[in-house]
Amino acid sequence: MQFVEQKEVTIGGDTLSLEDVVLVGRYHYKVCLAENSKEKVIQSRQYVEKLLAEKKVVYGLTTGFGKFSDTYISSDDAKDLQVNLIRSHACGIGDPFPEEVVRAIIFLRINSLMRGNSGIRLQVIEMMVEMLNKGVIPMIPEKGSLGASGDLAPLSHLALVMMGEGEAYYNGELMEGGAALYKAGIAPVSLEAKEGLALINGTQVMTGVGAIACWDAMKLAKWADSSAALTTEVLRGVRQAFEPETHEIRPHYGQQQVARNVQMLTKGSQLMTNQGEVRVQDAYSLRCVPQVHGATRDALNYIHDKIVIEINSVTDNPLIFAEKNKVISGGNFHGQPIALVMDFLSIAVAELANISERRIERLVNPQLNDNLPPFLTKYGGTNSGFMIAQYAAASLVSENKSLAHPASVDSIPSSANQEDHVSMGTIAARKAAKIVENCRSVISIELLCGVQAADYRGAHHLGDGTKWVYSTCRKYVPFLDTDRVLYKDFQKAADFMKNIDVLREMEEQFTE
Repeated sequence: MQFVEQKEVTIGGDTLSLEDVVLVGRYHYKVCLAENSKEKVIQSRQYVEKLLAEKKVVYGLTTGFGKFSDTYISSDDAKDLQVNLIRSHACGIGDPFPEEVVRAIIFLRINSLMRGNSGIRLQVIEMMVEMLNKGVIPMIPEKGSLGASGDLAPLSHLALVMMGEGEAYYNGELMEGGAALYKAGIAPVSLEAKEGLALINGTQVMTGVGAIACWDAMKLAKWADSSAALTTEVLRGVRQAFEPETHEIRPHYGQQQVARNVQMLTKGSQLMTNQGEVRVQDAYSLRCVPQVHGATRDALNYIHDKIVIEINSVTDNPLIFAEKNKVISGGNFHGQPIALVMDFLSIAVAELANISERRIERLVNPQLNDNLPPFLTKYGGTNSGFMIAQYAAASLVSENKSLAHPASVDSIPSSANQEDHVSMGTIAARKAAKIVENCRSVISIELLCGVQAADYRGAHHLGDGTKWVYSTCRKYVPFLDTDRVLYKDFQKAADFMKNIDVLREMEEQFTE
């Protein structure tokens, strides 16, 4: 997937992609609303006002919430109902979400509301666009959502700022929400009937976290292929394991894709060997790269498709179908579809780190690394080289095993058992994002061990693609001659693996 050359993303036109979420969240692309999508939003709001005028009993318009759904609320109290909803539900706990995640959350909420099934005024949505484009970033604590009835607690912190309350970042400074709006030249909104509920009853927090995590994981899968190809090469791996015949008779798409990538990266290599030349077959962490990485790639493709559906869905309650004269109380806010795929993402990406750490061990272990210097240092004893780098990778892999325990198998009833099954999808998404971050660090360690080994083997002997991998790493991190502080090197590698320009260039190293 290539980055598009644009600086603005339109909501309400074509279906949004994972890339759109990243462009707006991470790279601060502007957002605009498609004119042809505004009319349905206006009609939906007119229908809500008609229901209010007729004093219809509708959940969230003229009733309380959750267990209070049977409590009638008069039209005179409708505005107080919405304000009290936001204040009472803003129960987030813990550290704030990163800016890129909050921007993604707002972006996805706008997209859902613009479908015209939420009964919210257009001017409220336009205010959210203005917040994104002017850089008012609500402080949203990352904990406190059950992932059903939507991401109620975290989304309430977004709505608080829209009301001129809560806290927000503006120009990198945390301040009162009203002050942030004032500095940006944005007037706070006075919420009317249904609008508070429309803002907070949805899955956009878990989906925002998950969308960025999935995007990063898909890019990381390519780096994993690159690091594996480099490691296999410097360990004088057997090239036949990647030839197409084996993979054609077990035709998983991801497996075939990875085998082709490794073949292409190592094309022209003078270090790869033939069966029986050095050894008959390699250890699993080298020989089974297509099977292991490929399974992760197949999982990521499935996860990607489910997230794209959720990005473009309406997930609040009740839903307004003005053209059919209907209001339906349903369960689209339930996060189970995202909870399951986020747990799947955790497991799939954890395995990329798991097998990468085993390759790191082979690179540094003198009993396994085919006569490379122990721990990849010429001065072993007085210098430790990459000894403790492997420890760090092992620690991250072990942490991932704990984080990969599925969140979606748990449920705790809430709201006096009215909401008696919840998804824990936001917890699943947060854990998946942490595993992706850990995996990136593990692969950064493998890359630096691999290029260190390549210097001992002779980098000019590398294949066409792995030469690019080597030179890219060496632009940022020099050869380790004698011991130095390594954590900064690992961070540099993790950073360039996310760099948009390096990502663009890396795309050219793959056929798919």
